[in-house]
Amino acid sequence: MAIGGKILDLLFPRRCVVCDEVTDQTKSVVCRKCKGRILYIKEPCCLKCGKQLRDREQEYCRDCGNHAHLYVQGTALYDYGSMSDSIFRFKYAGRMEYADFYGRELYEKKAGWLSFIRPDALVPVPIHESKKRKRGYNQAELIARHLSRLSGIPVNNSLIFRSKRTAPLKDLSHSERQNNLKRAFKIRQNDVKLSTIVIIDDIYTTGSTIDAMTEVLHQAGIARVYFMALTVGRGI
Repeated sequence: MAIGGKILDLLFPRRCVVCDEVTDQTKSVVCRKCKGRILYIKEPCCLKCGKQLRDREQEYCRDCGNHAHLYVQGTALYDYGSMSDSIFRFKYAGRMEYADFYGRELYEKKAGWLSFIRPDALVPVPIHESKKRKRGYNQAELIARHLSRLSGIPVNNSLIFRSKRTAPLKDLSHSERQNNLKRAFKIRQNDVKLSTIVIIDDIYTTGSTIDAMTEVLHQAGIARVYFMALTVGRGI
């Protein structure tokens, strides 16, 4: 390591993406104790939304069994509980540097899935302009751009925008989420005639946001809509 790099590490020590403590590893952004704490989604998982399932005989989570979704399929990287603090800092505390780690993790774990889907573009879930001005960035767009750099799949963040500032979804029921998201998204243009896209988001819960976007994207002539989320809650 160059002398300048060593001085920077002393002045600004590398912190773990998971726990935010100073990492004990010079070439990793995850400390030793947290490497085993990250829970990755693995089989069995829901064939529709990708949530972790408990029973190998089960094909769909309860949510996907009870509600029809408009998107084709989705996949997720982490169990939300194991990365919730990290996502909070990334989303609300300005830790934009996490996007590089997240994008690399998504690419390493999901490159095969992306190759099978063969999307024309990655489309980050848009946030309302007022929220973007306050936060300074769209976290889904940052993830998408780092994933794009590694995968070669272009990012399209001009296709769809959030026309309505919606209430936070975390405390709403499924029907309340749907009502909250009505007419929340609008298409700008589909001049490049996309046919298959992957929506990128940080958290997938019930799929209300993805469905609301998919409905609008279908109306714009995009036939196949998939999603990739950084984290997802557990299925039942």
